[in-house]
Amino acid sequence: MAEPYEFEIVTDDKKQSLAKPDPAATPFKVVIDPRVRHDLRRALIELIDFHDEMLAEHFAEGKLALDSYKEYIELFARSLKETMESREGVAYLLRSVGFDVPPEEINLHPELRWKKAPGAFGSTLI
Repeated sequence: MAEPYEFEIVTDDKKQSLAKPDPAATPFKVVIDPRVRHDLRRALIELIDFHDEMLAEHFAEGKLALDSYKEYIELFARSLKETMESREGVAYLLRSVGFDVPPEEINLHPELRWKKAPGAFGSTLI
């Protein structure tokens, strides 16, 4: 069973902190603001819902042929991938967490900078 997340707000008097009591237990939670993570998750869910609705609409209108659920998932993944590889897709996520970045300043190929060695999940994180 996963342990509940316990975040606290950082203040000048240092009575509270954004990190869990044991930062080693969840190192990623220490680095990323929980509000940013929440807003980003919400935006990704909205993006997933939008892609699902558009594929379903195109299929219902006879504009898209699907032979199986496998093919639907492949098209769904392709659609999301193409969006996330675009400046518009990244800009949408940036706006969802409060950043207004000009499209020409968006880095579509950020470098994964592992501190000690290549990540356990490789270059794709999965």
